[in-house]
Amino acid sequence: MVERLVLTGQNLGLETVERVAGPTPIRVSLGRAARRRVEAARREVDSLVAEGRVVYGVTTGFGALSEVVIPAERLAELQANLIRSHASGTGEPLDEAEVRATMLLRANVLARGFSGVRPAVIDLLLELLNRRIHPVVPRYGSVGASGDLAPLSHLALTLMGEGIAELGGQRMSAGEALRQAGLDPVVLAAKEGLALNNGTQAHAAIGTLALLAAERAIATADVAAAMSLEALRGTPDPFAEELQLLRPHAGAVQSAAILRRLLAGSEIRESHRYDDPRVQDPYSLRCVPAIHGAARQAAACTRSVLEIEVNSVTDNPIVLAESGRVLSGGNFHGQPVAQALDLLAIGCATVGNVSERRVARLVDAGRSGLPAFLSPEPGINSGMMLVQVTAASLAAELRLLANPASVHSIPTSADLEDHVPMGMAAALKARNAVRLLESMLAIELLVGAQALEFLRPLRPGSGVAEAYESIRSMVPPLGRDRVPAPDIAAVESMVRGGVFARIARSAD
Repeated sequence: MVERLVLTGQNLGLETVERVAGPTPIRVSLGRAARRRVEAARREVDSLVAEGRVVYGVTTGFGALSEVVIPAERLAELQANLIRSHASGTGEPLDEAEVRATMLLRANVLARGFSGVRPAVIDLLLELLNRRIHPVVPRYGSVGASGDLAPLSHLALTLMGEGIAELGGQRMSAGEALRQAGLDPVVLAAKEGLALNNGTQAHAAIGTLALLAAERAIATADVAAAMSLEALRGTPDPFAEELQLLRPHAGAVQSAAILRRLLAGSEIRESHRYDDPRVQDPYSLRCVPAIHGAARQAAACTRSVLEIEVNSVTDNPIVLAESGRVLSGGNFHGQPVAQALDLLAIGCATVGNVSERRVARLVDAGRSGLPAFLSPEPGINSGMMLVQVTAASLAAELRLLANPASVHSIPTSADLEDHVPMGMAAALKARNAVRLLESMLAIELLVGAQALEFLRPLRPGSGVAEAYESIRSMVPPLGRDRVPAPDIAAVESMVRGGVFARIARSAD
């Protein structure tokens, strides 16, 4: 049975966005109360057009051309030209999931009933989503002020039967995709083009998917760190609850609690509890709650921003049907989202950096007490030497992505838009940072599992043992050298699929 989602414009959850963006069939429709609000706002637009009132973007040009008043008989042409002229994106297209999330968020904003579109426009947008007709949306071209004008214009083109779309995995003209689906393109009326391309939905959609992946990755990082600590015969004492509560940052307290449960019942720990000459572990082990916890709190901050954004009105102008007012403002400015996504990328980079340090320690015989590069026969075999080099390469890339985009304003539109947040750059950067982190954590898990082979028959803590068995269900232990890339890819698919995040959360 196909799951159904009714849009109200007010209570869309981030996890729901991810589910609709994915392959599971979910039929989305506009709620009745939302439809009434949409109709009321549309009546207000029709009224002001009939009265000949001068309203930005409805009866005038756009941006620096806002002082040009457009005659009533050319208002439909104005809206179509807006979409055509603003569909100026370049680069590789966004992923299907990112496009679907963008479509859903745009429909949800319109469902708030402050945009002045006809319900038929929302209905068609949702039918594209339901029938998996996906506009081809280039990833570059938005600065995130006046919203994501270029990406959203490429999306709106498909509603008009123009541009390029994908249907059933095949790329074709949007008009042909609509024809095959038995749908008619929309002829945009006054205000509707502006309502479709004015908003933060493209970078908010990419950011939402990146955040949820980051939350899974940060949970996975706790599992990877616990496995590394076991393999390096570290101590869990720094994770003690009484110690963490003396500095009660929520993220650190949560990470420490997860680590304690992952490590519970460890035979490896008991084997060196009383005769270990080491006094303290290195920071990459001892300070895991502080480091991972800070990333957790960065993700929590990003979540709080996105939970507001996906249900917010980000148009300009905004139609207030109850008071009969149409107000111009700056709700489309993406600074809150861009800044939060920059913080998310920083959190990912920090977790990735410390993960690489643990990997480096695991393969170093002088520091780990394990065979060189974790090979049973080092010398004739290189073992995991280059796996750590790959981790170092990924760490360097992550550090570049940690540089903020939201401070790099470049004025646009003849300096009328004299401060822009670079929201799309921040979103793409966060998305790429998460993907690199997933690869780095896959490497640490792979290396940690290999290191545990040399401590057998001692068993690690219960959560670590579960993670180890999950890895071994996909990747056998390393004996003689073999190509490591497929092993990394196999564990990476498990990281991305949430296998280790579920282990961490069951220990939470």
